[in-house]
Parts: sequence; structure tokens; C-alpha cells
Amino acid sequence: MKPKHSLICTLAGALLLSLSNCGTDSPDPATPPTPPVLPPPTAGPSQVALWLTTTDQTALFQKSTLALNFLAPVGQNPAIVVDTTQTFQGIDGFGYTLTGGSAQLLNQLPAAARTTLLRELFGTDAGSIGVSYLRISIGASDLSSREFTYNDLPGGQTDPTLARFSLEPERADLLPVLREILQINPDLKILGSPWTAPTWMKTNGSFVGGSLKPEYYDVYARYFVKYLQQMQAEGVRLDAITIQNEPLNPYNNPSMLMTAPEQGNFIKNNLGPALQAAGLTTKIILYDHNTDRTDYPLAILADPQVSRYVDGSAFHLYAGNINAMSQVHNAFPAKSVYFTEQWVGGPGNFAADFTWHINNLIIGGTRNWSRNVLEWNLAADQNYGPHTNGGCSTCLGALTINGNTVSRNTAYYTVAHAAKFVRPGSVRIGSTTPGGLTNVAFKAPNGQKVLIVQNTGNTNQSFDIQYRGKAASTALPAGAVGTYVW
Repeated sequence: MKPKHSLICTLAGALLLSLSNCGTDSPDPATPPTPPVLPPPTAGPSQVALWLTTTDQTALFQKSTLALNFLAPVGQNPAIVVDTTQTFQGIDGFGYTLTGGSAQLLNQLPAAARTTLLRELFGTDAGSIGVSYLRISIGASDLSSREFTYNDLPGGQTDPTLARFSLEPERADLLPVLREILQINPDLKILGSPWTAPTWMKTNGSFVGGSLKPEYYDVYARYFVKYLQQMQAEGVRLDAITIQNEPLNPYNNPSMLMTAPEQGNFIKNNLGPALQAAGLTTKIILYDHNTDRTDYPLAILADPQVSRYVDGSAFHLYAGNINAMSQVHNAFPAKSVYFTEQWVGGPGNFAADFTWHINNLIIGGTRNWSRNVLEWNLAADQNYGPHTNGGCSTCLGALTINGNTVSRNTAYYTVAHAAKFVRPGSVRIGSTTPGGLTNVAFKAPNGQKVLIVQNTGNTNQSFDIQYRGKAASTALPAGAVGTYVW
């Protein structure tokens, strides 16, 4: 077994450790509760703030005390040249999937501790990491405690009018947690994805596999409309939906197979017109599966009758290469690209997992036109639960919640390096990539420049950040990641 890499911090009432000094030792139980405190992100218009994570975990999203100033370049170091005149896609946000299991674990925490933790995750003050985007499941995902949809019926029954549609399964945990999160960040973007249609609409009558029966296409479109309308009535507005999580994977629990022609026909003839008729502006996003099958979204987008209803395509990276997202963007540059899921397998290896996720998702995803990056998933318990029978049994959450004890794991830090400073409305800007220094740069809505750099080499690397003819000289240890803000 690999050593567990999670960072343990015990929640005692409202007690949370500072993001910059949260260590592997538990706090003294006698220590009075204090909120997390971090220095301001910048120190002045000519100075660069550095937030550092090292693969040996001696620094975990820690603000450096070293002052970095832009001076005349001397030309001795490799240079990352940041160019605000080169602009690419806008950014919607960074975050996680709030699974049913995540919501259940968060909701069982003591109220004060939960509120403090949610403020750390979703707030925008100094002590928060600024999560700005969530994905939720429409009905159960495989990281729910049981299988369900919002219209489950006894065998042999149907409900074509959806008279028995109900959000009741979400009232215990998901809706209360979402409402508390939205009080902290009312501008949070939310994406909804179904793992399956109700079983009576499917060819095999099962939560696992099967396809949507053609005679229920219109009913299923109205199912989406009811869901969006009732969630909005509960105070939760969804920015976007995908039609089916992993439509080419009929083996998960729940799951449903949906081919590209089926998805295209459903959007063109049913879902698109239904949302339009209901006056809903929720975005429709295609696919939601691996980058090895870009033929799936490309085929659907090639039909203008479908494309007019579609905002863009979503991807995972369990197969394929992150660069494939650029192929979809280049073929249909007016359509958005999203990255909506990637797991960390437990118990994990912090150095290897952190390096891979920063390189492929935070840097690779955004350099290949993604408007967001979402990790799977927000929270699991010490046994990787809750999950369905046959669902993911080794998915390591960004948080591990064991009773009232919370561990911050790899995905917590990968998202923090982008979410805190690359706020929604940011724009990716140009940056050169000298060997061994993968990076991506953004201009935030407040005018700050944000550069995320990873030293992919095996030794300490000195380099310059060049901006408007001046340079700030800095260095990163092997494998380390720095977020630079000025």
C-alpha cells in the first residue's frame, strides 16, 4: 500500500487551521477555535506574490515571504514571457463535483464546523481557496449512497406526465448544503449531469446500462425542464447541463448508453426545443466523456440544427490526450470547451498525483481552451464512501471526512492553485514555455496577472518572469508548483 498522503486537520467546533500552515500534526484540543488567516494575495503593483506547493509537502499552497520585484532583465535565466495582448478563452471557474455522498458527509458535520469549512472552500476572502464552479448529479451518481432518480416507480409502471416527479431525495443533504454554499458565494456556477434516466424510460429497465427508449425522448426532455425549474424554485439555478455522464460507459452504477446520433437527435428534436419553450437559458453541453473519442462531439456539432442549441463540449481524461480538446475547439471555435471530471485513485501518491493533475488539468486543460477544470470529487469518507454497489470504491476526495476530522488531499491543492486567483471572468493570456517549466497565464477581472508554473524537471530551476520589458527572478524546487500574482 502506498502511504496515505492526506493532510489531517481536526475539526473541533469551528476550528480550522490556516491554509498556509495546516500540518500533519493534530492541533492541541485546548487551543481556542480561530478562523484561517492568510496574508493578502499581493503586496503592491511592482511586487509579485508567490503561492507554493512542493511535492514533498513541506509547502502546501503556502504564501512565500520572499519579495519578488520586476527589474531590468539580465538575461541569465530561462524566461517565461507573459503577454496580455494575446488573449484566448474566458474562464468560468475551478472546482469539484459535489456528489450526493459529498453532501451527506458535509451535512453531518457540526453546523459551526461545516460553515467554517464551506467558507474556506467557497469564500473569496484571505482565508479561502475560492472554489467557483461545482458539478452535481441529476439524480444519483455512483458516489451516492444508493441509486435513485426523481421519478422512480414500481416495476411495470410508467408516468409519461411526470406527475410523480419529485426532488425529495435531495432534501436531506444536497439542497441544504448547496443553499449554504450559495449564501457564501451567490455567483457560483453549477453544472448538472445525469448518470441515468428513470429506469422505466430505459430499454433494460435497470439503473445500469441500457438506452433511452425513443418513445420517451420527449418525456425525458420534460424531465430536464422540471428538474431545472424545481431546482430554481429551491434557490439553486444551474448554469448548464450535460445530457449524460459518460455516454459510452454502460457499466457504472448508475449508467446509461447514449450514442452520438441518439444524443444529437435528442437535443435537436426534444431537449433544445423544450428548454427554449420553457424560457430556460441553461446551457446544453455535449458528450461529458474521454478525450479519445472527439468524433462524438464533432459529429453532433457538424449538424447545424443541433449545434444551434449547444454551448459546447465537456471532457474527462481517463483515456486520450488533453490536447484533443484543441482539435474540437479548432473545428468549432465558436463553441466552448469544458473539463468536467478526473479522479484521484486512493490511497494515492501526493507527488505523482499532484504533478499529473497540475500538468494535465490545470495547465493542460486551460491551455487547450477549457473554460473550467473540475476534479472528482469534493469529499469521501476514510473508506472512499458513500458509493453505490458497483460504483467507484477507491475515489479519493479533495477532502476525506472521517467523523469530524477533515483531511485535505491532492485535489484540494490542485484546485486551490487556480481557483483562488483565476476568478470567473478571467481570460487566458499568452505565456512562453521554456523547457521544464510548463505554465499558463491569465488576466483576472481585477486586472491582476496570474501565472501558474510547474517545474517538471528533477532539479531546482531558476527562471525569470518577464512582463512589459522587466523581469522578476525566481526559482522552483523540482516538481514544485508556484502561482505568481501581480
